[in-house]
Amino acid sequence: MLQQLIPFLTASILLTLSPGPDIVYVLVQSISNGKKAGIVTTLGLVSGILIHTSLVAFGVSAVIKASPILFTLIKIFGALYLFYLAYKVFKSDSSITINESPKKSSKNLFRQGFIMNVLNPKVTIFFLAFFPGFLWEPDGNTIFQFYLLGFVFMMQALFLFGTVALLAGKISEYLMKHRRSGLYLKWIQVTVFIGIGILILL
Repeated sequence: MLQQLIPFLTASILLTLSPGPDIVYVLVQSISNGKKAGIVTTLGLVSGILIHTSLVAFGVSAVIKASPILFTLIKIFGALYLFYLAYKVFKSDSSITINESPKKSSKNLFRQGFIMNVLNPKVTIFFLAFFPGFLWEPDGNTIFQFYLLGFVFMMQALFLFGTVALLAGKISEYLMKHRRSGLYLKWIQVTVFIGIGILILL
């Protein structure tokens, strides 16, 4: 089990640190409305992960029981999807834009973070591509394995997003001073997507 959880945790951390919409949103809210706003936004986003984990857990577990061949095809699709994401990042602009955001109540921030995560179909597709490759016992209790992977992903996202919220001012200042940091983060993201795709295939 640890042989799968350790690379899964490593990949999750690298993915969470990539400059995607969630982490940038936490950064913007923290800069605009304070550290508390960033933490509340983080809690909303992380809560949404539970919904996606459930969809993938029950959906893919049913597929595994129905057809091992179909499960293999899902993993191949997952790897190809990650390669596609790497290509999309490669073609994208490397600049990171941080704009001010209007003030909102804690309730609205949590709700918006939750809805933003749950209603994003790309998150479900990403989880479908990412999680199955790290099951350590496909013939065992796959629902438990998916939820454990989901819990690990949630905990590291909570820690990293929370850290971004607390250090938002310094992070923003650094990004403004070092304009090329966006380019470095872009190539890290490309490398991570390709690396995880290869790992899933192997």
